[in-house]
Amino acid sequence: MTHQLVLAATEEPQNPLIPPGPELVIGLITFAIVFFFLGKKLLPNINKVLEERRAAIEGGIEEADAMKVEAQSVLDQYKAQLAEARHEAARLRQEAQEQGATLIAEMRAEGQRQREEIVAAGHTQIEADRKAAAQALRQDVGTLATELAGKLVGESLEDHARQSRVIDRFLDELEEKAEAAR
Repeated sequence: MTHQLVLAATEEPQNPLIPPGPELVIGLITFAIVFFFLGKKLLPNINKVLEERRAAIEGGIEEADAMKVEAQSVLDQYKAQLAEARHEAARLRQEAQEQGATLIAEMRAEGQRQREEIVAAGHTQIEADRKAAAQALRQDVGTLATELAGKLVGESLEDHARQSRVIDRFLDELEEKAEAAR
């Protein structure tokens, strides 16, 4: 061991940054082998993967743009359909209002017609009742007038033809007085 110490002491001190010659040659050969391996085998694979990623990203962006354009087109179609549906609903509402107004007018006209029919039927019934009452009253007044006249005159007016003539004459005179009073 002493011999090694003597040799180490006699040698010049070496720069630690510069490696010895044989190590430098071995390092350069090893670097060339690794560089060749990386350049021929690993670098093409890395480039291939990077190219695939780039293509996938660009394809994804193009696909996203196409989907965005398609989504915008679908949105525009839906907006157009919505506007059309709103327009159709407004048109249907307007038609319903017009039909309702027409129906109301028809129902009013029908009600007016029925009212007039009822009023006309009432007038007809009143006129018939008035005539029937006038006839009944004429008979009752005639009978009473005949009895009263018979009592006043003192003779019997039982003869029907005579009784009818007296009653008719009496009622005609009453009607003439009533018309003259108007």
